[in-house]
Amino acid sequence: MAPLLDVQNLYVSYTARNGQCSKVLANVSLTLQRGETLGVLGESGSGKSTLAAALLRLLPANGRIERGAIYFEGQNLQRATPRELEKIRGDRLALVFQEPSLALHPAIRVAEQIGDVIAAHKSFGRRAVREQARQILAAVFPTEADRIADSYPHQLSGGQRARVLIAQAISCGPSLIVADEPTASLDPETQQGILSLFRVLRQKFNLSMIWITHNPLLLEGFADRALVLYAGRVVETCPASNVLSSPRHPYTQALRRCLPPGIEGGLANHKESLPTIPGEAIVSGAASEECRCLFESRCIERMSICTERQPEMIQLSSTRGASCFKYVD
Repeated sequence: MAPLLDVQNLYVSYTARNGQCSKVLANVSLTLQRGETLGVLGESGSGKSTLAAALLRLLPANGRIERGAIYFEGQNLQRATPRELEKIRGDRLALVFQEPSLALHPAIRVAEQIGDVIAAHKSFGRRAVREQARQILAAVFPTEADRIADSYPHQLSGGQRARVLIAQAISCGPSLIVADEPTASLDPETQQGILSLFRVLRQKFNLSMIWITHNPLLLEGFADRALVLYAGRVVETCPASNVLSSPRHPYTQALRRCLPPGIEGGLANHKESLPTIPGEAIVSGAASEECRCLFESRCIERMSICTERQPEMIQLSSTRGASCFKYVD
């Protein structure tokens, strides 16, 4: 069966005002099957949000896809016209933004904002649009859909605004949702509520998802597979459960060691300081052209070959891969 999404050797760059061009994503490939959830993990600056924007062809004016291909439902989005992209976005392919307070219009009621998405893609009358918006809100807010529908975004909590963005994303029945750190600004309890909501919606609407996060704990029991980004490159792919239980790349292992106490074998003594990854994080684009492993300066297992060239992805099994010289025979 052909994958729902197939990204092949994607390169994305940004051009600064001084004309300097920096690669932000380099040689990124991934596939997603229908009904599957893929977690994209990495620290700030690794290129996660750029990947989300590139998938929907929503890069800013100074960003461009240099090469590679993005096939969604068999269509090459690289060759899609602006009109074709308008029909796909919000209808078949939806994005949940990271910051609801910036994504929602402050002076328009929630039901109307969701209705605008529906009206842009469906040939419904005004009454049918309102009813569809109410039904979607009822799926996301089972006990207070009417109050939320008539509210302005500033009248809602952060968690409620995040749920409104989710309602917008599912309003037209997309086959794929890209969620760009939708719980990043929420407290742990609210985060778990959003995760539970996504689980319910995934089953109810048969959704496929790309879940972008900097927190490996959010992938456990939620995503099916994980893709780990470092400095704009894929360094590990594996079942999501293996990110915590048995990471293979030194970077993923370092993220695992930085977990808070009491979580999956973390520090037992709460008075101990949390470990950190040594050195400075390399922001995607800052060193993507260097002929060395980009994690080498921070890696406790570095070897001399790590300074000579970039490692390629080594297939460790049918479901696992790591870009590291320690797995080269």
